[in-house]
Amino acid sequence: MRHKKVPSQYYYFLMNKAAGEVCSTVSDSHRTVYEHFSPEQLISNGAKLHSVGRLDCDTEGILLFTNDGKLSDFLTRPENKIEKTYFVRLKNLVTEHQQKEYSEQSELGLTLPPEKKSPEQKSSGAKITWLTQNECEITLTEGKFHEVKRIFRALGNEVIYLKRIKFAALELDENLETGKWRELSESEIIVLKSKSAQGL
Repeated sequence: MRHKKVPSQYYYFLMNKAAGEVCSTVSDSHRTVYEHFSPEQLISNGAKLHSVGRLDCDTEGILLFTNDGKLSDFLTRPENKIEKTYFVRLKNLVTEHQQKEYSEQSELGLTLPPEKKSPEQKSSGAKITWLTQNECEITLTEGKFHEVKRIFRALGNEVIYLKRIKFAALELDENLETGKWRELSESEIIVLKSKSAQGL
């Protein structure tokens, strides 16, 4: 994809991240998300392009990149409660009664089981919207390690497919192919910056 010059010292890109790619600059075993950008895009005006938060290697979906450190800092601070919504497919079917229990327990906050270097910890609560017996959307405002997967582990199930479909004021562009990116529109940038300026 050819880079289009934006009328700003900053870059703002929205990627539909592919599974199998990692959000680090170097990896021995996986392709990194930064390989989709040119050297000129990776460092502009002395500021490095970086992802705003991360997605796991096997997670797909919306990922924001910028060299605007102020905006990035705002969007990743837990106290700002920036909403992130994921589409989830579960291994086990969930009955209507269980769905109600899952939703109630997740909204109250669950004790997340330990995983790798992350200890047992409490989630602040998440909202689940059911689509089928094993598919749902979950919205949360924090970014603990593997949080969505650990929420459903705590509920006695397993995530087999995960895709982030919303981040802050951004929604995943349905016309954006997996592994591709585009520049944010002027209106998208304005909305993100207005939230940052207002502290919302």
